[in-house]
Amino acid sequence: MNTTQLFNIANIFVLPFWTLMILLPNWKVTKRVMESYIPFLFLAGAYLYLFISSITPENAQALSNPQLADVARFFADEKAAATGWIHFLVMDLFVGRWIYWEGQKTGIWTIHSLILCLFAGPLGVLSHMFTYWITKAITPNSQSSNTSTAIDI
Repeated sequence: MNTTQLFNIANIFVLPFWTLMILLPNWKVTKRVMESYIPFLFLAGAYLYLFISSITPENAQALSNPQLADVARFFADEKAAATGWIHFLVMDLFVGRWIYWEGQKTGIWTIHSLILCLFAGPLGVLSHMFTYWITKAITPNSQSSNTSTAIDI
């Protein structure tokens, strides 16, 4: 399998998980699927393969003390860019899964945060934090304020 094929498969692979979390969050199949870490094994395996095959001694030395120009040169390589992209796919899906489960646990609406996370992971995290804090402020006696979460900081 070449880099382009792996890149394309990884892009398509994550879509059913996002679709389930966004469109069918309370479906028992969604909950069952999202309990599993198996999707991350595939994505992390693809990432590991590309990572190992894209690191050369020159790249490793340049990236050991990264400068912006060195990072830009590294990602100019197609295999390195695919590695970085799959890194985004893995991490965004993992964070999206966390947002999904926080929503399931607290009853807080997460669709908007999941959509943002799909397209721009950190914005989805911010959205979920703000949604959680606003919901907690508006409804202090709701289930969301009775359940301790990682964003109670």
